[in-house]
Amino acid sequence: MNQKRITMKEIAIEAGVAKSTVSRYFNDGYVKEETREKIRKVIEAHHYEPSAAASNLKAKETKTIGVIAPTIDSNTSSRLLTSMNAYLKEKGYTVILIDTNHDINDEIRSIQYFESLRVDGIILVATNINLIHQKLVHESQIPILIVAQHFKNGFSIIYDDYRAGYTAGEYAAKMGHENILYLGVNRVDEAVGVQRRKGVIEALEEHQVPRIHTRETDFSFSKARKVIRHYLKDHHPTMIIAATDNLALACYKEITEKGLKVPEDISLIGFGGYEVSELLTPSLCTIRFDYKLAGQMAGSTILSLIKKEPVATTQVIGFELIHGQSVKNRRKKSLSSTTS
Repeated sequence: MNQKRITMKEIAIEAGVAKSTVSRYFNDGYVKEETREKIRKVIEAHHYEPSAAASNLKAKETKTIGVIAPTIDSNTSSRLLTSMNAYLKEKGYTVILIDTNHDINDEIRSIQYFESLRVDGIILVATNINLIHQKLVHESQIPILIVAQHFKNGFSIIYDDYRAGYTAGEYAAKMGHENILYLGVNRVDEAVGVQRRKGVIEALEEHQVPRIHTRETDFSFSKARKVIRHYLKDHHPTMIIAATDNLALACYKEITEKGLKVPEDISLIGFGGYEVSELLTPSLCTIRFDYKLAGQMAGSTILSLIKKEPVATTQVIGFELIHGQSVKNRRKKSLSSTTS
């Protein structure tokens, strides 16, 4: 009498793992050795062999690209993802998007999930690249492109965060500001939390700005407001440089709530180049990255990786300084008082 053939779902239940984990096992995806051994024992006990149809499925193109993003509701993410989706759609690909809400563990789970779906390629808009990320990328049979964080052992598209930060800091110093707060984000984020901050601080130091303060927040508008509200109780900087436009807008709100004016009392610089920043009065001084170009480059690069075409390991997106009206030139005052 023939024994009933066990299914992948039943293997998963017996091994005490998810069905997607069993799928990764059969497709050479990342599975912990301990878990791999559990699955192997169940398979051997039931003499299971995957069907030819299932084995061939791996080799077929799905015409899908998995995209993992830390957020989809920010202005910068929206521009990047919209551009990326439009480019890939034009090339005949469907994008499946996962929003991780800045959760690094969710990024890792999402990579594993997309591997189980057998997408043709994965684009990770990363918050950080740790050892697990590196292991997954190296072991994956699917091309993975990292966006927004430098990945020295793989392929990445990055923003020129250090030079952008330096440009903002240099501009603040040249406008005569000598008491400056830099509002940054957690340094787990290498690009914004480390490189952008480093650029700003080094520019201020090199231009001998006498008073430089730093405070840290997350990317949220509400948390930034609390941090700045607390800071302004005991401090009165002439300039705040915020790591993103969203944080700059939070600063703007707290400055006006305190009865102060931008830029007469406190000047502001952000990063991002949000369109809404131009609607403020005065308009925000900001560093604008070309997010549309970044999205197109990401789409083009992942398709080249899928086709095994040569690709530069690191591609850098440039920026421009939008002067706006939120920075007061304090040198004008000192010059006029000197000449009078």
